[in-house]
Amino acid sequence: MIIVSDTSPISNLAAIGQLHLLQQLYGTVMIPVAVYQEILNSGATDPATLAVKNLDWIQVKSVSNLSWLKTFQSNLDPGEAEAIVLAMELNADRLIVDERRGRQKAIQSGIKVIGLLGILLASKKQGLIAEVKPLLDALIVHGFWIRNELYAELLKLSEECDRD
Repeated sequence: MIIVSDTSPISNLAAIGQLHLLQQLYGTVMIPVAVYQEILNSGATDPATLAVKNLDWIQVKSVSNLSWLKTFQSNLDPGEAEAIVLAMELNADRLIVDERRGRQKAIQSGIKVIGLLGILLASKKQGLIAEVKPLLDALIVHGFWIRNELYAELLKLSEECDRD
């Protein structure tokens, strides 16, 4: 299975100590150079920076189709644009991306997407985590924004809706 990720899912999972979920779900995760640079720019002691420097299952790949890249760079940030192009070049099974515009452009390009919240639900379904709620709460503490309605829907989907 070929999986490509944008910056924010890696950064957010690393921030709450759950980056290993990506490896458990998918094995190897590919990131483009721009995503690698965005993660490194978050600081030497940032959990995501330490992860991409030290984990061999996160692999950095360069994109080669510069015309595709130019098309996507006109309305996406560099990491998202390169992640979409890399997913296209590798014929990836999934692109992990959270930002709405990036998701829309990827879907329009025929790429299957999953976001951080989908990763948490898949992890619960596969028995990798016991509960989604504590991880959602930890993400929120670390600055991840989620609508109240979506939060409630995720708890319902994870069969945790009756809990406080």
